[in-house]
Amino acid sequence: MWRSSHWSLVCCLTLEWLALGLWVGGMAVLIGAVIPAVFNTFGGQDSGGLLLTRTFEGYQRFVIGAVAVLCASSWYRWWSGDQTVAVGRGEFLVLMSMVAMAGVIILVLHPQAVGLQAEAFAAQGEPAKKAAFEALFRVLMPIRILYGVTMVLGVVLMGIKTKRSLTLGGAPV
Repeated sequence: MWRSSHWSLVCCLTLEWLALGLWVGGMAVLIGAVIPAVFNTFGGQDSGGLLLTRTFEGYQRFVIGAVAVLCASSWYRWWSGDQTVAVGRGEFLVLMSMVAMAGVIILVLHPQAVGLQAEAFAAQGEPAKKAAFEALFRVLMPIRILYGVTMVLGVVLMGIKTKRSLTLGGAPV
């Protein structure tokens, strides 16, 4: 019985690290490699912007999966009652902040940005196009900020988990 419980917790923690790696690593790759490559290759706002929109939609699907894994495994660790893998208050607050910000991006801001992007691409005339792109960029700014903050919080969560694993007995931090 103990061995089964032990291995289920090992599996749970492994999945959490994988989910965090996808969340943080995916954003780092998008910021550091994909975005510069898209705009340096395609050269235009229309084609490059459309490709990035689709790329971020794919990334968001990974984030949704990561949220599901992180929340389910945190619940399982809490439910297990094992103090060596207990969910600390700091870990819980960081995770809930990440989930809330991802929810705002995915459910509110991104759909709004997609609509504004379509309007900007369809706008006729320089003044209308300029106004449409300004509206789009006003929505993209908080999205960029929230993505950056969730990436930093993901790194913080990794630090909390690492510190707990290095603490004698694994007591929650």
